[in-house]
Amino acid sequence: MTTHERFTAKGAGLLIVDIQERLMPRMRFGARIIANAERLILVAKTLGIPTFATEQYPKGLGPTVSPLRELLPIPHEKTSFHALGADGLEDAMRDRGLTHVTLCGMETHVCIAQTALELLNRGYRVQVPADAVTSRDKFDWEFGLRRLENAGVVVSSSESVLFEWVEGWNHPGFRQVSQLVKTFHSPEPV
Repeated sequence: MTTHERFTAKGAGLLIVDIQERLMPRMRFGARIIANAERLILVAKTLGIPTFATEQYPKGLGPTVSPLRELLPIPHEKTSFHALGADGLEDAMRDRGLTHVTLCGMETHVCIAQTALELLNRGYRVQVPADAVTSRDKFDWEFGLRRLENAGVVVSSSESVLFEWVEGWNHPGFRQVSQLVKTFHSPEPV
């Protein structure tokens, strides 16, 4: 496998990291992150891409935000910053035969970065759509993404992920992806 392989639906997994109620008000572009995560989840469901979620100390930081909570399986609770520290998550991913994982959530420079690096260390290919991750500070978001890219993570956009998953217009899921892209209105300016 090379790092230049496309991230198609085959072998794909989507991991939503810590998009939680009490964290969200302090995050940059929170509404945009939620909207992009929702698009990714909806398309993953349509294409049969396994989706996983984590929550960092939900007793203190609250549950996953609505409407994502209704779309996701029961989140894996974690106390470590990397998601693979959550009980049962790695086994669930391995059981589904994943070869590559798309990450979205927060915070880019902490939980997303540590999860991505841990996934790379364990042999997964990783992509992070920059418009589906966030941090409280733009500096941390930007340098978190730079660090990941330098480590071998593919940094992309949520729209590019959606179209790469379907591969072409003749894919049965293309219409839904196309419709989501056409009707999407970014809740916040870039």
